[in-house]
Amino acid sequence: MLARVSSISPTCLRVPSVRVYRPRMTKIEVNGAVLAYDDAGEGSPVVLLHAGIADRRMWRAQIAALAARHRVLAVDLRGYGESELPPLPFTHHDDVAGLLDALGLPRAALVGCSFGGRVAVDTALAHPDRVSALALFGAPVSGHEWSEETEQLWEELVGDVDPEDFTATAAGEVRFWVVGPTRRPEEVDAELVRFAELMDQRALAAEQALSAVEVGELDPPATDRLGELAVPVLVGTGADDVADLRRLADRIAAEVPRGVRMPDVPDSAHLAPLERPEPINRALLDFLP
Repeated sequence: MLARVSSISPTCLRVPSVRVYRPRMTKIEVNGAVLAYDDAGEGSPVVLLHAGIADRRMWRAQIAALAARHRVLAVDLRGYGESELPPLPFTHHDDVAGLLDALGLPRAALVGCSFGGRVAVDTALAHPDRVSALALFGAPVSGHEWSEETEQLWEELVGDVDPEDFTATAAGEVRFWVVGPTRRPEEVDAELVRFAELMDQRALAAEQALSAVEVGELDPPATDRLGELAVPVLVGTGADDVADLRRLADRIAAEVPRGVRMPDVPDSAHLAPLERPEPINRALLDFLP
């Protein structure tokens, strides 16, 4: 289950002192599938790639902040959110390049959280001429293996759940990823937890459908190719995220020639852009070209 690090009204999640974008969805055909995305602002393009337990709604506060300087595209990856899943072989990283093709964009900066960060790195390696910069939050990379410490922590905090029970599974995954291993549930905003659980229930249904489709992987994977990333790369994690991902963030920043490791975001776990948008938005505005 760890490998997957992978409906609610937009007004239901309070984000104090941060302007929240009210999205209007657009759809476009990419590589034989119709993908849903939000398109806001003007300027150099930025593509936002969501976590595997979420969808494009996790980026609401970032869209609002970045659209003043950039054209911001928050996309539902194929099968997730409101994007389609035809029974065709595909790769997520080719879909990202295909989205740029469909929109007539030569290059874009990619911002990814968790699984979206993995897709962003794979895209930069598979299509290096299409990516101008990477910003990664709580991101694994293809080929990464979880430590025994993290596997044991999963068993302690989540344990066995019925994979067909999306409500129970989402509650366990949100306890692990969104609350995090160093906090108690009562220490985390209840509305954030509820919103994350609802997003994850939808993501679990997406991943069940994706299991019946041939989803290609980057070959060779990214874990031993970080030095090939020639663009600027900003790397961050939540201070309460699992230790594996904080260590991996250190490694990415050290091995990437133009890597920058931002300080861990206090009082946040795996979905730091959603939970603590202010420091994430400041870092992105300072970093993005």
